[in-house]
Amino acid sequence: MRLHSLIFSKYVFISGKVGLARPLPESKFHPSKRFIFDNKVKKRDQIDLKILSIILVIIFLQLYFGCFSMARPLWFVELLKKLFRTRHFLARLTKVPILGSMMKMMIFEGDHLVCLPKDHLIQINQSVEVDENTVLPSQVVEYFIKKAKYRWIMNFCICRESNKCKDYPRELGCLFLGEAVLGINPKLGRLVSREEAIEHVKKCREAGLVHFIGKNKLDSIWLGIGPEEKLLTICSCCPCCCISGGLKYMSSQIADMYSKLGGIEVKVTDLCVGCGTCTKNVCFMDAIQLIDNKAVINSKKCMGCGRCVDICPRKAIQLTMHDPSIIQKTINNLSKRVSVT
Repeated sequence: MRLHSLIFSKYVFISGKVGLARPLPESKFHPSKRFIFDNKVKKRDQIDLKILSIILVIIFLQLYFGCFSMARPLWFVELLKKLFRTRHFLARLTKVPILGSMMKMMIFEGDHLVCLPKDHLIQINQSVEVDENTVLPSQVVEYFIKKAKYRWIMNFCICRESNKCKDYPRELGCLFLGEAVLGINPKLGRLVSREEAIEHVKKCREAGLVHFIGKNKLDSIWLGIGPEEKLLTICSCCPCCCISGGLKYMSSQIADMYSKLGGIEVKVTDLCVGCGTCTKNVCFMDAIQLIDNKAVINSKKCMGCGRCVDICPRKAIQLTMHDPSIIQKTINNLSKRVSVT
């Protein structure tokens, strides 16, 4: 039996048991409507499965036998780009019993990433006034940039590049900090100064991208570098293409590793007229919807990114930081998980 058949035939069967967030296209279903794949899987899907199988083997060898612990060649990155279009399907696989636990252990174990809203969206203690001494989310990023001995900017965002994003700059890639970046393939990016790194994240925020910062095992795997404890990831995510958009499809044990900045509250005010602008491809967690002609936010799903605040034409949504000390607490928490010096 071929490797990709072995991987999927055992685990990806009955849609009612794998916890899919929504049905896959009907063309991928067995006539009985119970099976995700049949014997007439499209050629593109067969290629995707083979690519996934190759990548899973490489991950397994790296984790358990110490093989391939080196800078990833460009052909591997190209394979990853081709596979990326199935990211939402792969996210759903984390809900499959046994397979989901294996994926957590191999790809996500020890992860912790925090979503940082943009500074200009925040009201501190219900006050719009912000003086120069106010502690803001961007200071978390700048703290680690200034502290890091090594800083690396990718030449591209692998998420947006893979998905051929048309709405956000593909050339604004992740920023990686820490000693581990010295192992990254030099054809994928470059070492930069403190000033260049700060300017890069500023451009990302101005482009409408949202930062996720923290320890991300997946980055150390696809880049082929380590140790994980010496790699801090600063992603700049768009709502349409980035991996953060798959969180709503993932099992809670993995999705919970991505968290809202503590002390943040996003709420809809009485200024809302129910225009629905905030519900149209804005929230990557699908945490906002119209109920009785008014926007309602599901606080359990909300990541506090502030996209809905930014796009509301009537400024009817507010993002408030109730505990400014959370910035320092976040810095301390991340510092315990990753060393960038």
